[in-house]
Amino acid sequence: MPRTYSSPLREAEAARTRRRIVEAAGTLFARAGYNGTTMRDIAREAEVSVQSVRLAGAKASLLIAAFETAFTGNEWAQSLGERDEVRDFMSLPSTDEALSRYLDYIAEANRRSAALSRAMHSAAEIDRAAAAAVEDLWRRRWSDMRIAAEWTVARGLLVAETPEALETAAAELSLIVGPEAHLFFTDQVGWDHARYRWWLGSSLTALLGSWSERRSSQASTTVLSD
Repeated sequence: MPRTYSSPLREAEAARTRRRIVEAAGTLFARAGYNGTTMRDIAREAEVSVQSVRLAGAKASLLIAAFETAFTGNEWAQSLGERDEVRDFMSLPSTDEALSRYLDYIAEANRRSAALSRAMHSAAEIDRAAAAAVEDLWRRRWSDMRIAAEWTVARGLLVAETPEALETAAAELSLIVGPEAHLFFTDQVGWDHARYRWWLGSSLTALLGSWSERRSSQASTTVLSD
């Protein structure tokens, strides 16, 4: 039986090469989109051979890896609630500080990955792997938003007495913190990152206030009907 040879140095070099390829792919997909980027473009940006790029994965898989790396810092698909950093700041005693840290995290993640999210949706129209990745991304996003809504209930920011109320809260949160809003304000309107972060905070504050107003309105209606 032939012996397999594994060298830590060789493995480290392979990992560095892959990282360069994924980073180069992310830069190009964000700039030129999925259709506007070729494997040769990625090779040129990463300063490696086209063969090295092909060995790193298909075009769609490189896009998926680039998105995951930009959003969470590694290539593995992972929900926000599974990340130690997120769990740590969402467990802070101060609700205000926890929310501020959460929005800082989301704003930075969207800054790094929103353009790649757009590229993934474009790729999903012509590539099954990309379509499956987008579907998985949406499932994870919805799960994260439900967890976030449940967190607001636990912190006394929201009273959700029915599953429908919790789903409504999750949907509203998703609309605010999703990459679509980031792309609109930064790409279409021309805002810088600081202004987008300000909007994120003010919009969440307004949403929390609307939840409180709705609750008060429902309580008044109940009293009047009685």
